[in-house]
Amino acid sequence: MEVNFADREALRHQFTGARPFPFMKIENFVDPDFAGEVASAFPTFDDALATGRSFKTVNERKKVQITDATRFPAPILRLHQMLSSPEFLADLSYITGIPNLLADEELVGGGVHVTGPGGRLDVHIDFNYMKERELHRRVNLLLYLNPTWQEEWGGQIQLWDRKIQTCEEQFSPALNRCVIFETSDISFHGVTPVSPAAPYPRLSFATYYYTREAPAHWQGSVHGTIFRARPEERFRKYVAAPAEKLHHTLAHHTASLKRGIKRLVKSAP
Repeated sequence: MEVNFADREALRHQFTGARPFPFMKIENFVDPDFAGEVASAFPTFDDALATGRSFKTVNERKKVQITDATRFPAPILRLHQMLSSPEFLADLSYITGIPNLLADEELVGGGVHVTGPGGRLDVHIDFNYMKERELHRRVNLLLYLNPTWQEEWGGQIQLWDRKIQTCEEQFSPALNRCVIFETSDISFHGVTPVSPAAPYPRLSFATYYYTREAPAHWQGSVHGTIFRARPEERFRKYVAAPAEKLHHTLAHHTASLKRGIKRLVKSAP
């Protein structure tokens, strides 16, 4: 089973010359019949809810991810293994110009993604470092697996400029379309809201690649996922997102206070 890296030089040129940051879009990424097998093996939204992790925040909601490869049906497991193979990593390193890329067998944040009608994933940059494993996040790979998808259903991936003023690129999640981009502090990307009227969930498989070596531009700053509002999303920027952040902060402090009280009670004579 091979991916569509037939012209590595052309892909390398496309990737390094892309704007607003290095990326490439590849149609017919895997054999069409195999892509159909993978798509057919995806769980329904309800089945995914019963198996994976769901998101219900302001910035990310009605999205489920399944990262445990032992739960993958055979076609999805084969895809995961293919995208983790030494041969694939060698090609990806050459095309991106990032040496020594490593696959993440744990699929942190990746794996099977199923986003239901009404779901969303706002514009963001991803976490840049895993401290416990000393790995720098360098490349995102997103393979879309929707046999039928119409533009009015939303769900398009967007690539934004670093100031979040202009959406430079936008692609629908069509079957066997793959988007690969360099993960950095300027690789702002997001998904347009999936319409509540969409008759199907949005399906994708995500996998991320790392290096033990720090990127040349890294200055030692470690951060998690950072969300940004689109220019028209003033309510989300000034009201909804700050309110949710305050709620989580208060909840964290309340939980810490309760733990402290319990310790005091246990230690009391």
